[in-house]
Amino acid sequence: MDAHVLAIAPAFPEYEAGIEYATRSAVAMSCETQSQATKVAKLYRRTGVETRGSVLLETKTDGSLDQSFYPPLVQSGSESTGFRGPTMEARNDRFAEEAPKLASRSAKEALIQSRTAPEDITHVVTVTCTGFAAPGLDVALIKLLGLPVTTQRLALGFMGCHGLINGVRAAQGLVAADPEARVLVSSVELCSLHYQYGYDTQRIVSGSIFADGAASLVVGHDPSCPLFIRDTGSCLIPDCEEAMTWRIGDHGFRMTLDASVPGLIETHLGHFLNRWLRRHDLDVDSIGGWAVHPGGTRILTAVENAMRLDASALDISRDVLRRHGNMSSATLGAVLHDFQSQSVPTPWLMLGFGPGLEIEVALLG
Repeated sequence: MDAHVLAIAPAFPEYEAGIEYATRSAVAMSCETQSQATKVAKLYRRTGVETRGSVLLETKTDGSLDQSFYPPLVQSGSESTGFRGPTMEARNDRFAEEAPKLASRSAKEALIQSRTAPEDITHVVTVTCTGFAAPGLDVALIKLLGLPVTTQRLALGFMGCHGLINGVRAAQGLVAADPEARVLVSSVELCSLHYQYGYDTQRIVSGSIFADGAASLVVGHDPSCPLFIRDTGSCLIPDCEEAMTWRIGDHGFRMTLDASVPGLIETHLGHFLNRWLRRHDLDVDSIGGWAVHPGGTRILTAVENAMRLDASALDISRDVLRRHGNMSSATLGAVLHDFQSQSVPTPWLMLGFGPGLEIEVALLG
């Protein structure tokens, strides 16, 4: 029983920061010397991210951007040594407050686009790796959207940037089991809640590309819809568990993104993905749209090299990174939305990478 993607709708925070504001904020939270500040500014200019949204941003009376969640690293009359910013509790409380609002915006739009009444939703699959609560995002969406109290819930947590592919896989299985099912898949990530204080190069690199966002899909069986989920796949690159990690600390979640990751992807991706495509009687040239998660410019270049792609194949992924940053699992939803609005020919191949080091793929017909 085919599972069709009936709608794709992203949502972004009300306020977005340009590279100048993002750089100043990073310097305020990371640097104690001018030399450090200069290096951070150079790093931010190389990210490929020009604007990024955050639920923490607000505006002052003169219209300029501001935020009050993160105080500067060096505070008047205090020592900076050991200062790590808001506690995990404070960050997670903010997630519980903000995530349902952003997720419900994308979910409402997905329901409208798919012409699905809230009472027709049978399942909710929530995807996030940036916060936890119970009752959580799934219950909040049922209330905010007016879904039936009988809506069945599945929460996918802490799977990283490829999490939306895992959500698509879950929705495909639910529709295969029940052709009357209407599944709302909702991803929301508030990455800006987990900025790490202090001059730690790895964490400054990860913080330089991440942003906040949401994306929702409605999935069901509808032969009149041309976009359907053909298959999904996974590959764990061996002995690379520490190359990309995402762990809970006392002051937010801590990401490790080793410099070896692009090289590992370039080395291992082609062997797995070419075999996987052949199972479906496809090859690289058969793919109409490469929806690659833009985990950074070096990740995109590694995919291009591994799969020998045309220079323009990942233009939409790069443009999403430029306009919105890396919104973790929600980013692929924004890429798919742009594929749809630009009438990119199918089949589409969703490709993402996460802690493990894990490769996840989905084929949409």
